[in-house]
Amino acid sequence: MSFSLTEFRAVLVCARAGMFPLTTPAKLPAIARALRAYGTAGAAVAMSAIRYGDRTALVDERGELSFADLDRRSNALANALRAKGIGPESCVGILCRNHRGLLDALFATAKLGCRTLLLNTDFAAPQLRDVCAREEVGLLVHDEEFEPVVRDYSAPRVLAWTDRPADETLEALISAGDPAAPAAPARHQRLILLTSGTTGTPKGAPRALSGSLAIPGGFLSKIPYRGGRSVYVAAPIFHGWGLLTATIAIALGNTLIVRRRFDPVATLDALERHRCDALAVVPIMLSRLLDLGPAEIGRRDTSSLRILCVAGAALPGELGTRAMDTFGDVVYNFYGSTEVAYASFATPEDLRAAPGTVGYPPLGTTVRLLDDQGNEVPRGEVGRIFVGNGIQFAGYTGGGGKEVIDGLMSTGDVGHQDSQGRLFVDGRDDDMIVSGGENVFPREVEDLLLTHPAVLDAAVIGVPDPDYGQRLAAYLVLRPSATLDADTAREFVKANLARYKVPRDVTFLPTLPRNPSGKVIRKKLPETS
Repeated sequence: MSFSLTEFRAVLVCARAGMFPLTTPAKLPAIARALRAYGTAGAAVAMSAIRYGDRTALVDERGELSFADLDRRSNALANALRAKGIGPESCVGILCRNHRGLLDALFATAKLGCRTLLLNTDFAAPQLRDVCAREEVGLLVHDEEFEPVVRDYSAPRVLAWTDRPADETLEALISAGDPAAPAAPARHQRLILLTSGTTGTPKGAPRALSGSLAIPGGFLSKIPYRGGRSVYVAAPIFHGWGLLTATIAIALGNTLIVRRRFDPVATLDALERHRCDALAVVPIMLSRLLDLGPAEIGRRDTSSLRILCVAGAALPGELGTRAMDTFGDVVYNFYGSTEVAYASFATPEDLRAAPGTVGYPPLGTTVRLLDDQGNEVPRGEVGRIFVGNGIQFAGYTGGGGKEVIDGLMSTGDVGHQDSQGRLFVDGRDDDMIVSGGENVFPREVEDLLLTHPAVLDAAVIGVPDPDYGQRLAAYLVLRPSATLDADTAREFVKANLARYKVPRDVTFLPTLPRNPSGKVIRKKLPETS
């Protein structure tokens, strides 16, 4: 690792957040060895165990674990897996909800230097089989509930969460394994994150997890996590957003609160009970929290909540404003992609000044908006979003990659900057609808529809049209007891946007199909006539 100016600044940011608290000189060599040996993921738990020992590290539905417990468990699991032939050349797939077993497997494979594949809990059996075959998964760690999904894949399997006695479980391996720190692997863990997969088979985006602090440094330069607090991560940890927030929380010595399934009432209860300093969600989770209403939310003391960070899908401006009106000016909006990691962060001040913005780039990151010829577009004009931060992925495991211009990588989105340089994401570059010669991005129409008092959720797509090439189709979910008809919905759009942005088709649904990160799965929307 070359120690650049950006790396130096990242170290300072991490130190200010409490990642390197004062400790006895005798502990410093062990901390340095852990970082060199295991990279950022494995070292996160090892370093925190050295510094914080018996402090509570994790609370899940089975109780509490200390930092020392988490470290010993991942050591024992790593040594047990090594005895079974798992090592740096192996790929271990993890199909788990948010609980201790997922972290045990993640940290153990980091200490072994494995390729670690985080699998989407919404996968169907064919999708999982295709991805695991492509990535050459040699061991599957999964929750019992996913047995029907994984049974057709031939690799050995280990149960991470089960409510019945079973032979091959993580707990059994941990009990039998040596809790001593494993020897340093020949290379650091390579983490394989999957693209969202709302269409087709997700692609694998690998990342080598070195000892660099660039990723946590950029995050902490915009989102003010601090050490020794409680952090509730409701976002799925198999997704890059949940993984980032969870590992940074552990590295800072925070108590990480998780639950296997999101429940808005249980989340509010946990915020009060654990005096949570931060909550990490995807937008649909935030929407469901707010839908509980002021009376239900007001029954809990959430005054400790200093950070409510949102990512994984677009945060509508109306939703962000409503959240700050409810919880205070504590909302942070993160924008990035599996391929480029992070691109920008919006602070509460940004969101108050410009609802819907994704803010400004963090430490060490450059964002430029380019036209089709690769030229930078002026502020106010729509361009393709390109990001440079030194932590972009190197290409998909199945081959191919994203477009790169002058060292900046495409996110696949288009957006614009306002007069102050704040970034707005207008939509995917392949989501643009050309209707009668006019260009329309669905997100603008979706955001407007979400401001209607009767609308709880909205999705807008383009569908083939014999006269216009494409036309807009809107799918709406209404609030309980609310009424709205198609004509009124169209008139609402017509009164606020250009005529060509009015959906010709309006379909009402009980819910929208979304993946765990909150993105609408457009192929599951019903066809319009």
